[in-house]
Amino acid sequence: MPRPITLFTGQWADLPFEEVCRLASGWGYDGLEIACWGDHFEVDRALADDSYIPAKKAMLDKYGLSVYAISNHLVGQAVCDHPIDIRHKGILPSRLWGDGEPEGVRQRAADEMKDTARAARALGVDVVVGFTGSSIWHTLAMFPPVPTSMLDDGYRDFADRWNPILDVFDEVGVRFAHEVHPSEIAYDYYTTKRTLEAIGHRTAFGLNWDPSHMVWQGIDPANFILDFADRIYHVDCKDTKVRMGDGRRGIVSSHLGWADPHRGWDFVSTGHGDVPWEDCFRALNAIGYDGPISVEWEDAGMDRLIGAAEAIGFVRRLAFDKPSASFDAAFSSE
Repeated sequence: MPRPITLFTGQWADLPFEEVCRLASGWGYDGLEIACWGDHFEVDRALADDSYIPAKKAMLDKYGLSVYAISNHLVGQAVCDHPIDIRHKGILPSRLWGDGEPEGVRQRAADEMKDTARAARALGVDVVVGFTGSSIWHTLAMFPPVPTSMLDDGYRDFADRWNPILDVFDEVGVRFAHEVHPSEIAYDYYTTKRTLEAIGHRTAFGLNWDPSHMVWQGIDPANFILDFADRIYHVDCKDTKVRMGDGRRGIVSSHLGWADPHRGWDFVSTGHGDVPWEDCFRALNAIGYDGPISVEWEDAGMDRLIGAAEAIGFVRRLAFDKPSASFDAAFSSE
């Protein structure tokens, strides 16, 4: 059976949930990866109001859609981040920001991620996608020199803050799929290895494979799938175009906004960038991934109403399933 193709609603949270359902259904998506912001999915209401989740399910049914994952990137970011500042105030609900005292924000965010697992189970999904934040990302420039002990403390801080959250994920039978991404504790290949080591490779913590941020960092997204085969819990399709060949545009993009032509890379509509999609889908087949393929559509230079419709056509053509019979079997003698 073909893997379901879903639309991640995070880039659509300015629209009412019903409108996103209507659009996704009209474009032919099988379901949604629902973001926990806007009015799309509110964790506190899901747990406090007995009518909330049935109403969400009824809305999905109305448009012939299923839900395979929910995503709480914004709250997860605040669990480990340092510093906590005005950027976080802009992405967190006011009830979690509170008075803005950093440790209080981190603790409230951690409690919300525990509740996110509970709300996911109540909704009937077993994967929560998101970020972790990082207390050591700000040291990336490596000057002033960063002592090893500081990095060790950063991974320990991550484990100390996330293990209690993951305990709740285990209790309710839900898994967390961390999106490997700059600003997170795991942002590339080797930091992913160290992150898994920091929590003893516990199965509650896996990965959301999104190749977009890997490509501009020079990481092979197909080999990433093969090497972390047992941890690929969810898949997001987002493309990147690298434009660093003129000697001026750099990998960290100079604090320029999305779609600025002076940036060294940018997000583009799926299939228009540098992600080796065919290699990646072959790798997903090789590891036996049978979960949803979620389109995370993001392109500041293209109308999203055109791009999201185009993206599902591209993914349907390329995300072919593994053959049911092996090549060797087809040529074996009787």
